[in-house]
Amino acid sequence: MATTSKQYKNIGEDLWKSRAEKINAELFALTYGALVVQLIQDYEDYAEVNKQLEKMGYNIGTRLIEDFLAKSGIGRCGDFREVGEVVSKVGFKTFLNIMPNITHGTTPTLLPSKTDSAAATLVSTGSTFTLTLDENPLAEFVELPEEALEGGLWFSNVLCGVIRGALEMVQMQVQVDFISDVLRGDESTEIRVKLLRYLEEEVPVGDD
Repeated sequence: MATTSKQYKNIGEDLWKSRAEKINAELFALTYGALVVQLIQDYEDYAEVNKQLEKMGYNIGTRLIEDFLAKSGIGRCGDFREVGEVVSKVGFKTFLNIMPNITHGTTPTLLPSKTDSAAATLVSTGSTFTLTLDENPLAEFVELPEEALEGGLWFSNVLCGVIRGALEMVQMQVQVDFISDVLRGDESTEIRVKLLRYLEEEVPVGDD
C-alpha cells in the first residue's frame, strides 16, 4: 500500500525528534551567513557565489542521502509526486526541522524499474514540484544589501544543490532553482524542482 502524505509527515516528525546531533538554529544561521560573506569576498561576483553555494550543496546532498535512507527506511518512490512528498515532509524536516508546503506540477511520471533501461533515458514533461518555505533557518537575521539584490544573489542556494545531489544518488537528474525569496522582496520563498531524466544505475559524476 502506498505511503500517504500524512504518513510521510509523521516519519519526518519522528526522525527529527530522534536526532541526537541537533545543532543550535541561531549558530547554524550565523555560521552559514559567515560562509556566504566569505564567498562574496573571495569571488566578488554574485553569479559565481550562487554557483559555489549550489556546488557545496550538491556535495552535501550526495553524502546526506545514504544516512537519510538508512534512518528513514523509505524505499523506492512510485512516481515523482511521491519524491516531492518525501523531500518536503521527511527530508527537510529531518535536517532543518521545517516542512515546506508543496505544489505538484501536472502528470505524475512513474519511476522506471531497475531493468527498464529505455525509460531511464527519457526526459519527462510535467514532472515538477515547487516547495514553498514559510520559514528558512538559513536566512534568520539576514537582510541583503542593495548590491546583493542587484547582483542576483540567491542567499540559500545551497539548498538547491543539496536536493540535486541527493536525488542524483538515487538515479534522478533534476534541475533545482529558487524562483522567489522573501530576502529579495518577494512575497514567498519558493524552490522549483524539475525532473530532467532518469539515470542508469551508476555512480554519478561529481562536480570538480
